[in-house]
Amino acid sequence: MQKNNLQKLQIIFFLICSFSYAQKSELDIAYDYFQKAVKFDNENNHFKAYENYTKSLDIYKKLNILDSIAKCNLELFDLLNSQNDLNYDAKPFLDAYYQYGLQKKDSLKILISYFRYAEYYFDTNPKSASNFYHKAINYTPKQSSKAIAYANLALLYTQTYPDSASFYFKKNLELIDITNSNALLNSYINYANFFQKQGNYKEAIVQLKKAEEIEPTAYKLKYNKILFENFATNYKALGDYKNAYTYYEKYNIANDSLNFTAQNIAISDLDKKYQTAEKEKRILEVVAKNKEQKKLIIWTIVSLFLIGIISLLALKNSSKKRKLANQEKELEKQKNLTLLKEQELVIINAMIEGQEKERKQIAEDLHDNIGSVLATLKLHFENLKLNREKKQFDQEKLYEKTENLIDETYKKIRGIAHAKNAGVIANTGLLNAIQIMTQKISEADKIHIDVIHYGLHQRLENSLEITIFRIIQELITNVIKHAEAKNVTINISLYDNIVNIIFEDDGKGFDKNNVNFSNGMGLGSIEKRITHLNGTFEIDSTIGKGTTFVLNIPIE
Repeated sequence: MQKNNLQKLQIIFFLICSFSYAQKSELDIAYDYFQKAVKFDNENNHFKAYENYTKSLDIYKKLNILDSIAKCNLELFDLLNSQNDLNYDAKPFLDAYYQYGLQKKDSLKILISYFRYAEYYFDTNPKSASNFYHKAINYTPKQSSKAIAYANLALLYTQTYPDSASFYFKKNLELIDITNSNALLNSYINYANFFQKQGNYKEAIVQLKKAEEIEPTAYKLKYNKILFENFATNYKALGDYKNAYTYYEKYNIANDSLNFTAQNIAISDLDKKYQTAEKEKRILEVVAKNKEQKKLIIWTIVSLFLIGIISLLALKNSSKKRKLANQEKELEKQKNLTLLKEQELVIINAMIEGQEKERKQIAEDLHDNIGSVLATLKLHFENLKLNREKKQFDQEKLYEKTENLIDETYKKIRGIAHAKNAGVIANTGLLNAIQIMTQKISEADKIHIDVIHYGLHQRLENSLEITIFRIIQELITNVIKHAEAKNVTINISLYDNIVNIIFEDDGKGFDKNNVNFSNGMGLGSIEKRITHLNGTFEIDSTIGKGTTFVLNIPIE
């Protein structure tokens, strides 16, 4: 009997080892396909790279190796998104990679996804691209990643907001890792594009020469094509046709080597073949199903055996654990009910206290401000009555004083109403209050205000919302009074418990070193509010080119 059991165990062990060997062989094949694809990709042979990435992805899906599947999806997105005029949407590969990153709570994969989404929307939807770059900046503490995001934001704003573009380029060069040759190369090329679009062709060539000295770690042909084309364009604009012709020849050689069009056609043809192969593979899977069922039976028997042992061991203690669990649930339920009642009482008391404070404040305002004025007004009317009967006073002067008192009363009542109304606006929600305020200001056709927001899907604490609203209201007031601006952009986002506000205008700017923050333009008041909230407040202003305010406010 023992001999038979030993033989059965040997057979099971042999089957397990055989299955593991088959798994390992397929894993090696998938890895080889992936390495070949990387090699072809670095050599700009995109057709071969696509073919091998696809084969590798199919095997990893079959083996259900999720990390490798995600890696293939990212590489396929990068490959397809980089092609010109390819009628194939690369976004599904990126969506699969991003969802896996969220599922695993992998911060690096989430950060990479934000950058790739920004690249995907860069030309078609600049606002979405900007939002994803700001997500990346708020998400990562790494200086090198922030530098890349700032560089791309600068390129994005080059045409529409050149002052903002210059601001982000400076940020990029301050933070960039000089040991990352590809990142440094991209920064110089982007900066050169910025100067080119500003008409500063000489400075653009200076930046391109810095880029030409850097040896890229990959995609050398692609970088050379971009670099040579930019050289030729700037030399042509300066009238230096000799150098322009030289670089155009270099550009044509690089462009012919890349052969984008032929590779696009090859990828499209390969995709059709891939779809046909998928159908044939399904047919083969049905044929192979019987073989898989035999393996499944063996694994089922082994699993049932192990489950039976575990069940027998667990059965002895299950009744005791169940009783303890029920008791703990009942205690937890009672605690939760008590806690809810206490919270309700706290909320009700806070509401009553707030209402009493507000009523008291209104009463004090009416008594202190309006009561004294009305009393004086009453005396003036008595003097008017007396003047009509005895004509002992200067009638015109008395009318003028009375009219001034009426105006003063009206302004004070209007001020009290306005102060209370501001709370009503804030109670509708921070974002809604800001949008209503900016819309009313824009309707006057004196200044145009854009509000770009991200992550404000839920309400903040009421006093914090009112404070942020007052800060933005004060910044807009300063722009209207002092900046002589035509356009204002307000970027407000909530991410990782940080409210980030970037307030930009295209006004006349100012020298912040000459500003008295104790009372100058209300900036001292804003700085005190931000400091009280444990936040940060930065100002970047250039005379004649506008001002940028950057605020970061943590929430608990």
